[in-house]
Amino acid sequence: MALPEEVEALNKAFSGHGIDEKSLVSILGKWKPENRMAFRKGTPHLFIEDERQFEKWDDRRVRLLKHEFMRFKNAVVLWAMHPWERDARLAKEALKKGPHAYGLLVEIACTRTSEELLGARKAYHSLFDRSLEEDIVSLVDGVERKLLLALVSAYRYEGSKVKHETAKSEAQALSAAIKAAHEKPILEDEEVIRMLATRSKPHLQAVNKHYKELYGKNLDEDLAELRLKETVQCLCSAVAYFIQVLDAALRFDADKNTKKALTRVIVTRADTDMKQIMDEYQLLYGDSLTQKIEDTTNGNFKDFLLTLIARSG
Repeated sequence: MALPEEVEALNKAFSGHGIDEKSLVSILGKWKPENRMAFRKGTPHLFIEDERQFEKWDDRRVRLLKHEFMRFKNAVVLWAMHPWERDARLAKEALKKGPHAYGLLVEIACTRTSEELLGARKAYHSLFDRSLEEDIVSLVDGVERKLLLALVSAYRYEGSKVKHETAKSEAQALSAAIKAAHEKPILEDEEVIRMLATRSKPHLQAVNKHYKELYGKNLDEDLAELRLKETVQCLCSAVAYFIQVLDAALRFDADKNTKKALTRVIVTRADTDMKQIMDEYQLLYGDSLTQKIEDTTNGNFKDFLLTLIARSG
């Protein structure tokens, strides 16, 4: 008979993000047929009693577990890639998945440096024999196309100079565009897209500062369109944006696409601003990001993520 503590350990091994491979080997590997049958009968969330009198895997659970088994491999593969190739492949994946994944294009376009974004575009061309801009034009329908195309085509000034009079004027222009959105959708406003796609990040941070001083809210709080919200968040407060993405990805009830962001954020930020992300995560939630990953992930996947974030300590 399978021991209760072994069944509990296996349930935990199959739960959360990733799979606890060591538990599977040490427990399942030694079990006799009757132990495995008892486990199947005792875990109705994993196995279903078939009408032909045998316990079969729940197909939906099998699909989910396949994704969890893949997490460690995917994390290692992404980490080993050149950052340009990594971003190019992530962009391609987002375009294949469709509208619900376009936020990843915004993330790449708005949180990378000008040189990194240019490199991703070069890698995209090399890998797929098409430009990223070309694929956005051909694959993205609707009003989001114009914004996404402008963002990925940007090569922003990266100095610290800001003209505050211009920033204040543009904050007022953005407020006017938001108020007039019922007449002209903001995603169709050429001036709004021009500002978001061409202005430097320090300039847009100043715009956001003036907006809050004038209207009492951050700019993204007054934007109804998800892509515009993400754009402003990534350009003006990238660390806060990544913390929000990590928090959603680390929830036990997160769907598979939301969970995937955990690997992406840790891998892509490990060499840049991970320490700042960790510090602000703790300030915001009162728990360390390290502990949260300890509590919600399993096996080699967990160990690899912890190794990456330890680099920033």
